[in-house]
Amino acid sequence: MTRGVAMAHARLLLARYYAMAAPSWPTVSKNLPLLGHGRSHHPMYASQDEIKMSSRRWCHGSPDNQEKDRLSRAVVGMSSSTAAIGDPELAKKICVPCNSKDIHAMPEDSAKKMLEQVGGWELATEGDILKLHRAWKVKNFVKGLEFLQLVAAVAEEEGHHPDLHLVGWNNVKIDVWTHSVRGLTDNDFILAAKINNLNLEGLLSKKATVQK
Repeated sequence: MTRGVAMAHARLLLARYYAMAAPSWPTVSKNLPLLGHGRSHHPMYASQDEIKMSSRRWCHGSPDNQEKDRLSRAVVGMSSSTAAIGDPELAKKICVPCNSKDIHAMPEDSAKKMLEQVGGWELATEGDILKLHRAWKVKNFVKGLEFLQLVAAVAEEEGHHPDLHLVGWNNVKIDVWTHSVRGLTDNDFILAAKINNLNLEGLLSKKATVQK
């Protein structure tokens, strides 16, 4: 794929990516370099603070939601290339509203026990905030955008949105945490399990070494 064709493809993907949730799709900070030139060293960031998506559930069946239906089908089943050891039942659970008074940040000891249920993820601390972190190496920049689109569909369905990063043109990094409690909750592990269930066939690099 030539550079020009790749850039055109990337722009098309982004247009579809933002149109998918119209009219409630958020505006992105204009200081963020969403499209680089070639293999840019500038990362693409899409955090909860910068992108706030509607937590409404999708209404399937209408013509406007055909693309969302396609994405829903894409996340069913686990690709052998992305399978990770964990609790398959966790991915069947549903995230609860983050503004619930019953939600509290779990202690690190509890998070370490829950971590066994979401293979491939690790605990990371930023400041005093405990987060779930995982990274993947994708084939190219466009495949990275496709990966993020799949994650965005799951996050929007659950009403729980992770921090998404496309760094160095082919490294996808995801941090999951609950902003309202500044830490980890069951929601974060449920979302991580659902991300583990994504079918990423054709997106990951053959040398898909995890990048931290």
